[in-house]
Amino acid sequence: MGTKTGNRHTAAQKAVASARAGQRGHRTIMIIGGTIIVALIAAIAISVVTAINKGDKSGADGPLVVPATATADGGLKVGNGPVAVDIYLDYMCPYCGKFEAANHADIQKLVDDGTATVNLHPLAFLDKFSQGTEYSTRAANAVATVADKDPEHVLDLNTALFENQPEEGSEGLDDAKIAEVAGSVGVPQNVTGTFADRTFVPWVAQSNDAAFANGITGTPTVKINGVVTDVDLYTAGPLYDAVTAAAGTTK
Repeated sequence: MGTKTGNRHTAAQKAVASARAGQRGHRTIMIIGGTIIVALIAAIAISVVTAINKGDKSGADGPLVVPATATADGGLKVGNGPVAVDIYLDYMCPYCGKFEAANHADIQKLVDDGTATVNLHPLAFLDKFSQGTEYSTRAANAVATVADKDPEHVLDLNTALFENQPEEGSEGLDDAKIAEVAGSVGVPQNVTGTFADRTFVPWVAQSNDAAFANGITGTPTVKINGVVTDVDLYTAGPLYDAVTAAAGTTK
């Protein structure tokens, strides 16, 4: 995914040691191809990534229900502008939280002024780091539920989940707290009350697989019209400028 400034982490390193500073501010989970660095590290990396990639989650084997606003490649569509902005994120990823804090106002403006169609891809790369509660999957399921039943509040919920983001390695928010956060931005109780049903967990697992298949190995990752952008994702402005430039407009 390039060698940009920031921090980068592999699944093997996360399974064996604490995150190391690398180059782009991504939280990355990768399968270590054919090169075996150390047998133990390789074995752990394969087991961790396989568990995530195969959807080792409660409810993942249930019937596949697709959210009404879902895209073919596992996104949740917001807006209808000419520029496609795909955002791959994990609700426990601290760098996704930094991305959201810097860009949420610009993203909302790009949708509101008709410049962009934003496709949120809520992933579950960090499920293994929520003490068995599968927080990333549960948060993604909540967002998918709102996308299906109350789509006008999807971006609001996305922002609110990051404003209430738990620390990586914690249990995360329980279902009741996720529902409370959603209710605080206007999602009605008849929608939040279904979060615990985990209706969209199989879809989340499928979307996770689609992200891997599309070469997404870290979050946050942002594509503009299908191309991964290399702009600064942690400062307000650069992403907005890149999207408006793609639309042939100026800020």
